[in-house]
Amino acid sequence: MTPWSKFTVFAGLAIAAPVLAHHGWSSYDATKTIRVTAPLTDVTWGNPHGTAKVVWQRKRWDVILAPTTRMEARGLTQAMLTARRPVTLVSYPRRDGSAEMRIETVIADGKTVELR
Repeated sequence: MTPWSKFTVFAGLAIAAPVLAHHGWSSYDATKTIRVTAPLTDVTWGNPHGTAKVVWQRKRWDVILAPTTRMEARGLTQAMLTARRPVTLVSYPRRDGSAEMRIETVIADGKTVELR
């Protein structure tokens, strides 16, 4: 393999990796709603979207939030999702059965925020 072809392969992989790592909304089952009231852990306020963890049904679930700009525009602040602070999440589970949920609604500090 020539140096140029190696570069081309590695460049292509570097570009494709973030796209492959990101999950599309079709990966979630919108016919099955999960409602969880529990404290969050491992809260990350960043792009392309916020994330957290929550324990539900004796499993540790990945929580996929909206982009931070959307959450802030709708009134959900980072302070409202501080780790270990109980919140209510209304979400959809992944279709493949893995412990991951996409959040549609967050209820924190008595405020209901739609993320979609």
